[in-house]
Amino acid sequence: MDIVIHSHHATVSEHMRKRAVKAVERAADRIPRTVEAIIRFEEDGAIKRVTFTLCAPKHHDIMGKAEARFYGPAITAALQKVMTQVNREKKESGHANARRAARAAR
Repeated sequence: MDIVIHSHHATVSEHMRKRAVKAVERAADRIPRTVEAIIRFEEDGAIKRVTFTLCAPKHHDIMGKAEARFYGPAITAALQKVMTQVNREKKESGHANARRAARAAR
């Protein structure tokens, strides 16, 4: 999996970059065949914004965006949004597989 980090008008410490990469890797482990992850850090005055985008074949791009006063809480909130979408996709695919199996059994 390729991880791309963009910093738009932002100074981000190495610790925050590593924390974001670790968070994205944790989320990507739950999606099969994740190809690319994009992490964007943006700074607009006192507002810090973090965006995670995960790309995998046969899946919609999963995106989580959050803003806070500091990067730590923004990373946590963005990861929570991504994990919510990942869990929803896993649940939906599980229901679809169960329906297919039930139809095949008839």
